[in-house]
Amino acid sequence: GQLPTWLQGMLLRNGPGMHTIGDTKYNHWFDGLALLHSFTFKNGEVYYRSKYLRSDTYNCNIEANRIMVSEFGTMVYPDPCKNIFAKAFSYLSHTIPEFTDNCLINIMKAGDDFYATGETNFIRKINPQTLETLEKVDYNKYVSVNLATSHPHYDSAGNVLNMGTSIVDKGRTKYLLFKIPSSVPEQGKKKSCFKQLEVVCSIPSRTLLHPSYYHSFGITENYIIFIEQPFRLDILKMATAYIRGVTWASCLAFNKDDKTWFHFIDRKTKKEVSTKFYTDALVFFHHINAYEEDGHIIFDIIAYTDNSLYDMFYLKNLSKDFEKNVKLTSIPTCRRFVVPLQCDKDAVVDSNLVTLPSTATAVKQKDGSIYCQPEILCEGIELPRINYDYNSKKYKYVFATRVQWSPVPTKIAKFNTQTKEMLQWREDDCWPSEPVFVPRPGAKEEDDGVVLTCVVKTDPKDPPFLLVLDAKTFTELGRAIVNVEMHMDLHGIFIPQQDMKTETE
Repeated sequence: GQLPTWLQGMLLRNGPGMHTIGDTKYNHWFDGLALLHSFTFKNGEVYYRSKYLRSDTYNCNIEANRIMVSEFGTMVYPDPCKNIFAKAFSYLSHTIPEFTDNCLINIMKAGDDFYATGETNFIRKINPQTLETLEKVDYNKYVSVNLATSHPHYDSAGNVLNMGTSIVDKGRTKYLLFKIPSSVPEQGKKKSCFKQLEVVCSIPSRTLLHPSYYHSFGITENYIIFIEQPFRLDILKMATAYIRGVTWASCLAFNKDDKTWFHFIDRKTKKEVSTKFYTDALVFFHHINAYEEDGHIIFDIIAYTDNSLYDMFYLKNLSKDFEKNVKLTSIPTCRRFVVPLQCDKDAVVDSNLVTLPSTATAVKQKDGSIYCQPEILCEGIELPRINYDYNSKKYKYVFATRVQWSPVPTKIAKFNTQTKEMLQWREDDCWPSEPVFVPRPGAKEEDDGVVLTCVVKTDPKDPPFLLVLDAKTFTELGRAIVNVEMHMDLHGIFIPQQDMKTETE
């Protein structure tokens, strides 16, 4: 096919690539060693490159030819030949573990640099051109977080906003929102932007030893949205996991009888809105978008009624027949919550405070809290992306993978949140990845651009390819076939040509 001449830059993606080292195997797909890959678009041609992230974890494992560093779903024990003192010491050092730097989830831009990110306190700087691994950055040196998300937001000035969890720090467990500036003052050219990192605000966890797990957060023009879901880490269980011979993943539990709490932080005052908003128990990973309209915050997420998704990806479940055998017990649903911030203090109990045209409700309770129920926009989509120029603004389109009862996508979709119309792309025996929207330079319309997705074939003998779709019509513009084995990945970003530093810099 013909690729648009304006498409110049690089699609850079990340995901787990190696699950067996020597005679040892990881238990879970999300534990695999990070494999970066990139597609560079230059004058109508596409160049492919892939390279394992040379993390400390990777180097340690490869050198020993066995898994040496524990991951979330795989706990590793020292060599059984070690003496008793070394073993005892090893038990002690695992209570608050030194987490892995196997950053396999996403790519983040901070200042002019790019980082591979996971969900621990470590990120790794990389060179996007060569995919070389550069220095390791420990968030904990700049802000007291043990975990951080792989889905930061970027404001109009290019600053990074992200959230992390601070576990039992000075006797408190809290969720921190922090900002990494896009540039450092002129005189401090050598300084890293992390030295200028600032904590925007902190939200205390509802319980000291059971912080909520979260994979992303939402942002509107004036507010940050943080959802405290009843899918929680048990800190005491985590501290004893090593001794008990279980994984950290087993310390994550969903309580279906609990509430899910919504926190809204005013970006100017850095204070939380005092009204308490909640909904029923849910598990979610991805925010899609959020915006404000007539005194309401509207936010869209993809949610489940249980936590079966994580369990699907244990490698024992991903055998050759998993499409037939492995079924989610809860289908992903795209839910729109409409939250009235300017609600009348004298509103009648049990009245719905939503005044926008939506089937979503927000009902006042006796204690003054507000019980929210969503409008279901659609079902069966995951890994959502939008035109990021419309992030925190009223928008129409979601680009996503299409999943029904099996966790692995077989189609990609463009969903119109206003008309509920869905366009799809599919082809036999294809597993597409998260679709990334790239706007056409100077575009005036939200869907003027292309959608990029990496497609792996179910038969390893068939070569994988990068697919380029016209985002408006969702028809194929072209594909680039890659004659090497390509892994299924998780997330990534498109870096326009002008944001790429030249090699000499």
